Amino acid sequence: MKATVYHNPRCSKSRETLALLQEHGVETRVIEYLREPPDRATLEKLLTLLRIEPRALLRTKEEEYRAAGLDDPKLTRDQIIDAMVQHPRLIERPIVVIGKRAVIGRPPQRVLELL
Repeated sequence: MKATVYHNPRCSKSRETLALLQEHGVETRVIEYLREPPDRATLEKLLTLLRIEPRALLRTKEEEYRAAGLDDPKLTRDQIIDAMVQHPRLIERPIVVIGKRAVIGRPPQRVLELL
């Protein structure tokens, strides 16, 4: 079994999720998404796999969220995705993809749903 993890090494939940996968013998491909930000197509694919709308993937406590006025309910799906492409810190983490399924590892134990 192979997983792709969109990871931020500074985030404790992201580190715990990665450790949990490794404890279960899951081979992982780690993408440090702040260094290698996902493009629009990748975000669209992740949203499809997660079965959520873009707003549900936003980190609402980040400065970029307030600065960009992302709490405006009139913003379109495309505008929210554009903001995440421009400011990857806005993307909730970690995201774990195994096959055609994905979860956000909050709490980290959520990744066990994919195993």
